[in-house]
Amino acid sequence: MVTTFSKINASAATLTKNRTEESIVPSSGMCVTCVDGCIGMCEIGKSAYRGHEVIYPQPFGVITTAGAKTYPVDYSHFNIMGTAVGAFGIAEDSDQAIFPAVNLETVLGHDGGIKFRYPWIIPGIGSTDVAKNNWEGLAIGSALAGTGLTIGENVVGMDVEAVIKNGRVVDTVDLKRRVKLYRDHQCDGYGAIIVQANIEDTRLGAQEYAIEKLGVECVELKWGQGAKNIGGEVKIKDLKKAQLLYERGYVVLPNPTDPNVIRAFEHGAFKEFERHSRVGMVSEDSFAQRVKELRQAGAKYVFLKTGAYRPADLARAVVFSSRYKIDLLTVDGAGGGTGMSPWRMMNEWGVPPVELHSLLYQYVKRLADKGEHVPAIAVAGGFTFEDQIFKGLAMGAPFVKLVGMARAPIAAAMVGKTIGRTMQDNQIPVYIERFGNTKDEIFVTADELRRKLGTEKFEEIPTGALGLYTYYERLAQGLRQIMAGCRKFSMKHISRHDLAALTHAAADVSGIQYIMDLDRDEVEQIFNGS
Repeated sequence: MVTTFSKINASAATLTKNRTEESIVPSSGMCVTCVDGCIGMCEIGKSAYRGHEVIYPQPFGVITTAGAKTYPVDYSHFNIMGTAVGAFGIAEDSDQAIFPAVNLETVLGHDGGIKFRYPWIIPGIGSTDVAKNNWEGLAIGSALAGTGLTIGENVVGMDVEAVIKNGRVVDTVDLKRRVKLYRDHQCDGYGAIIVQANIEDTRLGAQEYAIEKLGVECVELKWGQGAKNIGGEVKIKDLKKAQLLYERGYVVLPNPTDPNVIRAFEHGAFKEFERHSRVGMVSEDSFAQRVKELRQAGAKYVFLKTGAYRPADLARAVVFSSRYKIDLLTVDGAGGGTGMSPWRMMNEWGVPPVELHSLLYQYVKRLADKGEHVPAIAVAGGFTFEDQIFKGLAMGAPFVKLVGMARAPIAAAMVGKTIGRTMQDNQIPVYIERFGNTKDEIFVTADELRRKLGTEKFEEIPTGALGLYTYYERLAQGLRQIMAGCRKFSMKHISRHDLAALTHAAADVSGIQYIMDLDRDEVEQIFNGS
């Protein structure tokens, strides 16, 4: 049987569809019969009149997007193995070994100074509209939950109110707002706000500004992400803003300073400019130098995020992180995305999550076996629920400390925000209204937060933040239940032995035992009475 992994030539992401939806050529994605006279609903057809615009998911600014490709192996090809005996991290006592007793806290950093209540992080939400418009919910919700949040690339460069002198940032509005929203709601020292930088951010001195002026302790170098093999991109509808970004050194297409382009834009020939970031050029010397510069500037913790690049690049990320004592290395598998990544690229480039994370485990274990420094590891790439979080932690145990998620937290924050808007307009949908018509009735965590924060502070919490906080509460309880079933009552006890591969292919890729081979030695001992 031949399996087609890709969904090609028609997608909700590009607002396209095939005319003959039941009859599609597997190799090309075209309709079996392409008719002269069709208005061009498919991606080929739309490209015939909108050209490069159809490279990107649409509509920009109100969506997040992830690849739709079905990979030969994914995390659903593994099952979580529970047991009926024993307990790790708690007494073997049925009255004590209950799932609410599972401790989800995790600690990282060279000095153990970063502590999270939950083992996950939002690993990079940057300058896109969907990030900016939901930042209030993301920042406050993450801070209240005690988890990490990364301010992604290009936030300073995209801020039209930022003050830049001699090519360096000296003041901002957006970055200050993002850091402050998180900091103002941080509880008991849990969580962390991280400022990420790409090549443009580095040239602008964005991280030095964040460290020196905003007191940020955690900064992250960015090599890439799982969604694409190029720098970040956004669409710009305003000519003046496009020209400002061009002056700041971004790649802006078409050239917004060209008189012919200006006339075409003003006459409606096109409605959006594209702003692109450059790709970085990694070398060990430049990496070592940048880490040194950040520490000299006052950074307490330095992170690295890399994407779904070929295995040699993953090896570089692992080895460089070890040599230069990086505090957290995030490895993002192919197919993910939060913003405006090219749709075909999102589907067809890079190493998929299971393969990438399996290679990551192999590489990190090599360092550990030699006694080399091993940074804390975060894995990302399509994680959404507690079962997947557990699998990601177990796949890379004992090195993986966090799972990175972005689309799912954004979705939770957006839903919470939307519920708040419907409450203000007295138009709560029936689906929601069955739970009530106030924050306390609709959001199941509201009573707990009201008691924790006090009524005055609770009333200031936006519903987007309540949405994220409540989603995280669900993940936490679900993860505790799974861990209790595995008899693992704290994070350090999760192991690769908690998983079983459901197919030989999954076993071969991951090194996780095939389910029919699991426990063979122990089974023999049981039968032999030993």
